[in-house]
Amino acid sequence: MRRLTKAALVFIVVFGAAQFVRPERTNPPIDPALTIETYVGTESGLVALLDRSCRDCHSNATEWRWYTQIAPVSWLMARGVADGRQAVNFSEWGTYLSDQQRALLALSCQDAIDGRMPGLYALLRPDTRLSAKDIMTLCAASRRGAPLVGEEQK
Repeated sequence: MRRLTKAALVFIVVFGAAQFVRPERTNPPIDPALTIETYVGTESGLVALLDRSCRDCHSNATEWRWYTQIAPVSWLMARGVADGRQAVNFSEWGTYLSDQQRALLALSCQDAIDGRMPGLYALLRPDTRLSAKDIMTLCAASRRGAPLVGEEQK
């Protein structure tokens, strides 16, 4: 029993100390002219899908929920958001060349089909899970060769 008490005490101290190691949780400014919404419009349902299931990790509009305040989840979320924004950032869609946009949508489609996205995040946010219809919407945008609107800007 004494070992268990010591182990619990060590855990509590380490967990408490971990709360002082705070990752950066910022949202860079969003230029509406660069967002994917500007480029593909809202008619296809793609933007609504991305907003619901991809925004927190793949845009500058991350919603930092309460659990992102608690280590070690805070560290994992901050890292996931940084990695996600680096892979594709739908808030900065207009900074990608047209060919890059098409490739990113194709990769997003494949990741959704393979179940890699939204990944483990869906355990924290079940509403981010992709349905078969969601995957069809994403893949249809990929096949259409979006961007549809704003192509002339490139």
